[in-house]
Amino acid sequence: MLSHSLAKKIIDDVETYINEEIIITGTDGIILASSDHSRIGNLHEGSLICIQKRNMLIIHKNDEKTLKGVKNGINLPIFFDEQLIGVVGVTGNPDDVLAYGKLLRKMTELLIKENYYSKQAQWRLRNLETFVDDWIEANEITQELMDRAFVYQIDLSQTKQIILIEGMFSYDSVHNISDYWDDERHVDFFIYHGHSQLLLVHSVYTDETILSQKLKKLCTYTNAKIGVGQAVSPELVSRSYSQAKKALNASSINNPIVFEKDLQLSLCLQEINSEVKKEYIKRVLSQVMKEETLLHTVRIFLQQNMAIKGTAEALNIHINTLHYRLKRWHQLTNLDLKKTDSIVSTYLAFFFLDEHTN
Repeated sequence: MLSHSLAKKIIDDVETYINEEIIITGTDGIILASSDHSRIGNLHEGSLICIQKRNMLIIHKNDEKTLKGVKNGINLPIFFDEQLIGVVGVTGNPDDVLAYGKLLRKMTELLIKENYYSKQAQWRLRNLETFVDDWIEANEITQELMDRAFVYQIDLSQTKQIILIEGMFSYDSVHNISDYWDDERHVDFFIYHGHSQLLLVHSVYTDETILSQKLKKLCTYTNAKIGVGQAVSPELVSRSYSQAKKALNASSINNPIVFEKDLQLSLCLQEINSEVKKEYIKRVLSQVMKEETLLHTVRIFLQQNMAIKGTAEALNIHINTLHYRLKRWHQLTNLDLKKTDSIVSTYLAFFFLDEHTN
């Protein structure tokens, strides 16, 4: 309950407010942490008396001669859920330090309680992660799975949807994102999925428009990319998970939220391995990779559906300048953007390039 690391953290937190020397001991009287590092690991006989009496002990100057490891001041027992777990001591004239000694004990007990509940929450979250992993791997909803779901208050009779969120996330992000997610029924939940990813198990009870709006807000809040699997019955949640992975792979900075059901060409392109994609980029774009202006021009040309006037306006250039650049593209790549096969080849090269760099 009261470890060396926690005792040190408490000392570090409170010594900025108190000028006097502070110690924390365990129930064995050994000093776990002290603002005077030389005292750590020493026996403090005053704390043993304090523990025995389960009450405050005032240590006078004379006691320093008879009690091992003590200094003039006060010792106060630390309790957690009515269980005595240690002692906090403050060095100084007892009349002077008594006033804030009790406040220090209260602060210490609050920090211990906060640490305990934080660890409990982490323990619950890690167990929840294990449950979700087992759920995704399961071929059916067994009684054991239902019993575990009941512990976490997860309804396995309701339609579910897996959503993967990728961004600058850490383990602690789960609580922040959960608080931000506006879930009136409190049935959705997040877990940390590793590799800067969060996994959201969404219980489907509203239409997709509302979900899309919430995801857009979340995307803005987190600056993340999001892949959304399809809504499925609980025993098919692995399918929704696989779909969410494909949708996430198809997402990009320009298209950060992707629903798997909307995938068309990219659904097929994902089946092509990365080495083939790299080789394709090399073959198509090797002669123009350093031509940033030309690359940007052709990218905008594709985005404008090959409309000459629209592209020139978007780039704020003269139409003759655009014609010149497209001719240069043809010369360097042997791709004539007036022909369908060249347009498709160029589009695929940009698609793979964006995938490779995002």
